Amino acid sequence: MNSSLMLRRFCCFNTSSSSSSLNFCSKKKPLVFLGSPQVSTTVLDALFNASTAPDSLFQVAAIVTQPPSRRDRGKKVMPSPVAQYALDRGFSSDLIFTPEKAGEDMFLSNLKALQPELCITAAYGNILPRKFLNIPPLGTVNIHPSLLPLYRGAAPVQRALQDGVKETGVSLAFTVRALDAGPVIACERLEVDDQIKAPDLLEFLFSKGSELLIHELPSILDGSAKVKAKPQDDSKATLAPKITPEESWLYFDKEALVLHNKVRAFAGWPGTRAKVVVIDNKNGHHNILELKIITTRVCNHNNVQGNEVDDITFVKDALAFPCAGCTTLEVLEVQLPGKKVISAAAFWNGLRGQKVKKL
Repeated sequence: MNSSLMLRRFCCFNTSSSSSSLNFCSKKKPLVFLGSPQVSTTVLDALFNASTAPDSLFQVAAIVTQPPSRRDRGKKVMPSPVAQYALDRGFSSDLIFTPEKAGEDMFLSNLKALQPELCITAAYGNILPRKFLNIPPLGTVNIHPSLLPLYRGAAPVQRALQDGVKETGVSLAFTVRALDAGPVIACERLEVDDQIKAPDLLEFLFSKGSELLIHELPSILDGSAKVKAKPQDDSKATLAPKITPEESWLYFDKEALVLHNKVRAFAGWPGTRAKVVVIDNKNGHHNILELKIITTRVCNHNNVQGNEVDDITFVKDALAFPCAGCTTLEVLEVQLPGKKVISAAAFWNGLRGQKVKKL
């Protein structure tokens, strides 16, 4: 598709399909949104809604997202959640770009043809090279779910929960070549509940980030945000590296609070796993089970007892795992391989009196 056709389609697009869209689209500054997972759709939704307001200063010119991938256990090749959401909103498929890398020449050529004033990123998932960052004159602004310069990197929410932070937040920052190191336009702080899991916190932070973005967009679009944005103090920076599946194992030579925070942090993907041994009291047969640990809490009392140090007991509604420092992790929900999530009580009843120990 040639550039002029792309521009014509952009000028005519409006998510509400208003017949008068052509009259005011040309006055609005073209904005390109980059995002991929489900949480990014919250930001795109906010941009779509704000762009249709009578006094809106911008229009969503294009969307950049990850290429279609196999999901539903590999049975189907499906567009990213952001692409699917945009299509459901009536956005032109010709204006949804899915490059493997954001530095591809054809992609950059198409992007330049749209003459975007500003790019907005929210969990896009690809590194943006300098030749991309040089295209929008107003820059590229990222919604990052941490209080920068804390937790720069791919997994800020997960690493913050793993560290057991009591406070976190969301930052709006200009994108530079260095990782999450650009000047911060604005941020919002919030307290962290000690039971919240990463998927829920991530969703909440992007919701707050969407509100923050819409509030700050006028200053970004008139250029004043670049003046007020504050450089980050690199000496206070911490990193949030990508999580690997190998990290998902729980080892009970650590204190219960450390394990509880890891369960919350790794919820969703990759999850947390532990191995236990089930002992048949009649014949002494040992059977090793791999459990996915879904929901936990830290025991606040010390009356959990077993006959041996490795015994797993059942107290009220939880499996009690002895941990380091005379602490106890209470496991409320588990999942066996290939099975549904079940309560600790259901798992315990299924043992039919057999003894269970941690490995």
